[in-house]
Amino acid sequence: MGNEALRVAMAEAGETVESLAEKVRVDPKTAARWLASGRIPHPRTRIAVAEVLRRDAADLWPEPFRRRDLPWFRPWAELEQDAASLRSYQPLLVPGLLQTEGYARAILGTGGLVAPAEVDEIVASRIDRQAVLCRDDPPQLVAVIDEVVLRRPVGDHAVMAGQLAHLASVAEWEHVHVRVIPAESPWHTGLAGPFVLGRLPDGTELAYLDNQLRGQVVTDPLDVANLGRRWESVTGEALPRRRSIELIREVATTWT
Repeated sequence: MGNEALRVAMAEAGETVESLAEKVRVDPKTAARWLASGRIPHPRTRIAVAEVLRRDAADLWPEPFRRRDLPWFRPWAELEQDAASLRSYQPLLVPGLLQTEGYARAILGTGGLVAPAEVDEIVASRIDRQAVLCRDDPPQLVAVIDEVVLRRPVGDHAVMAGQLAHLASVAEWEHVHVRVIPAESPWHTGLAGPFVLGRLPDGTELAYLDNQLRGQVVTDPLDVANLGRRWESVTGEALPRRRSIELIREVATTWT
């Protein structure tokens, strides 16, 4: 079955199979299959096509987006599953891939701004995403957090004790590095906001930014390079891996 939504979007944008294939750097035969057989392209290709056609990728290929994630987060959730490596800086929270269910639920439930049913859906999706770290070929994950993440209460003491115990345990995995920027460190570039850098198996680099309203997948090479420089600056402020784990375990005792 063909992809009529893609066909219409291409016609309205004045794109042919050949011109679209050239712009997203695939073989024209591959692009033709998207139309004729409804084949679904790789996540990063879907994003590139959507940008060219000025459409939402979920409108062109709805099947992969029938997940429990928030709609604006789905493109990154797809890319995250394909990543060879992930580098995450979070100044205020434990990164989603390392959160416990209790911690995630406490965050989303704060302020009563998210309906309980939606909290359940988002938490379930977040826990599902974490399976990527347990597969046979997991991505290398390096997460840098500020010490305040360990000390600011999210939920009750039991939630924090469970979260820090989980964080210290996962940080011992060979492919997961958690590094902490100590509280006495001065202002540094990372405090301008969180970001994640991802590298796909073919070497393509992308990034993810979010704010109070929604997130954004960043594909522009100059923007990704800029965030890469910020990453180097942030990691320069962090404690070494082993000392970070020791600090996590030390702070965990304060929550028991």
